Amino acid sequence: MSGAVFGKSYPFRGAQEDSLPVAEDSSSYGEALRIILDRCIPLLVLGRNNLNRTWLPQSFRELYRATLVFQNHMTKAYEDEKSALIGKDKLKNNLMTSLVRASLANVNQKAHTATSHQEGLTEEEVYGNIFVFKFAGHEATANSLTIGICLLATRPDIQDWIAEEINFILAGIESTHASYEAVFPRLPRCLALVFETVRLYTAVAIAKATGPNPQALKLGANNVLIPKNTVIIPNYSALHTHPRHWGTSSLDFEPSRWIISDSVYTSTTNEPYKPSLSLSLSLYPNEHFKEPLPRNSPFVGWSGGARNCPGRKFAQVEFVGILVGLFREFKVKPVALRGEDDAMARARLLEQIKMDTGMKLLLQMLHPEKAVVEWTRR
Repeated sequence: MSGAVFGKSYPFRGAQEDSLPVAEDSSSYGEALRIILDRCIPLLVLGRNNLNRTWLPQSFRELYRATLVFQNHMTKAYEDEKSALIGKDKLKNNLMTSLVRASLANVNQKAHTATSHQEGLTEEEVYGNIFVFKFAGHEATANSLTIGICLLATRPDIQDWIAEEINFILAGIESTHASYEAVFPRLPRCLALVFETVRLYTAVAIAKATGPNPQALKLGANNVLIPKNTVIIPNYSALHTHPRHWGTSSLDFEPSRWIISDSVYTSTTNEPYKPSLSLSLSLYPNEHFKEPLPRNSPFVGWSGGARNCPGRKFAQVEFVGILVGLFREFKVKPVALRGEDDAMARARLLEQIKMDTGMKLLLQMLHPEKAVVEWTRR
């Protein structure tokens, strides 16, 4: 994440390492981000400046210091990229560089025009976008990935299914040398697994609003007028699991539902599905990912419309990349308890996923540490 956003990578820390007392030290960027994500609800409720009150718990003051560290890190990264861009130094390929370009476009426009309309990003907007990408790319994707891997641990057949694709596409290529353009479009099965995980367990229920004017909504033969300034949160679970849209297996984890052949796919709007040419070099030439149609789609895992999730593609690529890194050489299964065989262990884990998944700030497994799995080489 840090490499993609700031062009700087940090060593991975496991759960046991994070449990050490030193992990509470918010002097480093990595620890500051972890503290902010773990305790973001007090930050949202109280605001940063109210967290440093002496009568509040120590954890709140620690959160306040973490926000200062994170802001200082963003400011330094912003200034470094801006100086490199102005000095025409060799730029890194990361999100901060792209946002700095947009910010400098704003500055240049102010210098050459007297109009009040600005097309570029302000410095505050750059920081806001960075935090959103870090939050969505870290927290939401991590939660979905946790659930996805646990689901895979209950389905060895699906593990073999995606491993077959991964090893075919990356034959003779080191995973670390694989490029996005050459590999990602050719992994429809892995992408299907991402969509199926998000369909069953949508991490974020994004609210929509009508704004200052009422909006007309067509429901079948009826027209409904929604009043102005109305906030609407769709029932994602119902929409994503209704048998009308997903068939009799609507509650089952079946990534293959997102894969179709070259035969004409007829949607609910009678529009033929036209497979992307970029997917024609997958494991089987006639096997394609069924991208949801932009209108009348029963899938809104990353919201929809003009204001859908800006980190959608980033999350998909991140998820698929991790699948490639893990399942190219490894397989996973739940650790059986005393008296359990593998089938019983898989059934227990699947039940845990269903019963232990709930909403905090985002949808997540509430006690993932209880889902003990074992990784072995293929």
